[in-house]
Amino acid sequence: MSSSTEPARVLRLGTRRSALAKAQSGAVADLVAKVTGTTVELVEITTYGDTSKEALAQIGGTGVFVSALRDALLAGRIDLAVHSLKDLPTAAPRGLALAAVPPREDPRDVLVARDGLRLAELPDGARVGTGSPRRMAQLNAWALRTGRRLDVVPIRGNVDTRVGFVRSGELDAVVLAHAGLLRLGRAEEVTEVLPFDTMLPAPGQGALAVECSASHADLVTALAELDDPLTRAAVTAERSLLAALEAGCSAPVGAHAVGWGDELPATELRLAAFVGRPDGAAMVQLSATGSLDDASALGRDLAAEMLAQGAAGLMGERDC
Repeated sequence: MSSSTEPARVLRLGTRRSALAKAQSGAVADLVAKVTGTTVELVEITTYGDTSKEALAQIGGTGVFVSALRDALLAGRIDLAVHSLKDLPTAAPRGLALAAVPPREDPRDVLVARDGLRLAELPDGARVGTGSPRRMAQLNAWALRTGRRLDVVPIRGNVDTRVGFVRSGELDAVVLAHAGLLRLGRAEEVTEVLPFDTMLPAPGQGALAVECSASHADLVTALAELDDPLTRAAVTAERSLLAALEAGCSAPVGAHAVGWGDELPATELRLAAFVGRPDGAAMVQLSATGSLDDASALGRDLAAEMLAQGAAGLMGERDC
């Protein structure tokens, strides 16, 4: 990484303190070291989302894991930060650059259940834990479609805590992001990878965001080598839809975009999205195809269709 001044000997990469955050930040640190030729050290930062015991729906899920890292970037205490992209507010922050979106890990949700059970094998009345209104809405919608009965229980905590509810017998199953378990090397704990027609992920799920100061031009240029164009386009479409819906932080919204068509590399995206009531009794679920080069328009246009079909009335208060 070239500079008009003496190159930095160490790049400080800010990360949350959780095992998952440090695992994914460590992987990015290795990549950054390769493209910059600079030593990268992790700087652990505690966010409000890490310390609060309240449900994410109560404290405002989007941004609570991000603000402290962004403050450290703007104050110059760190040089770059790694976030789970689904945690980023859709509004672009002043003074910061989304310098890279590396290739995405599997965005699907998974079931971790007692006795190796799959979702359809859970007994009637099974207690299934999740802290996500989006997952709650889709679990309840699945139960209504299949004539089953689930007791969906709100939970919080890291992966160990959530899986521990199953190991202790307090819950029959929990739903987690596949990407997190893969990055932690815990894929063997998955009892079922949930298909997209059962559970659409959160916008940006499975993807990482690498941010730095917009004024650090050399670093912005260097980090661009880590960017995956298809992943960036896909999450741009998903987040554009979320922004156009003006969904609240706790709104049950799912979205997933993927390269579409026979051309390689892909020139089109297919975007599927879901908005539903937490009880699963009402939903709007649509999909659309658009140009990879105008991913934002694809998200906005699909959101407009969903709003025209009553999505706004399913999302509750739009509080962020």
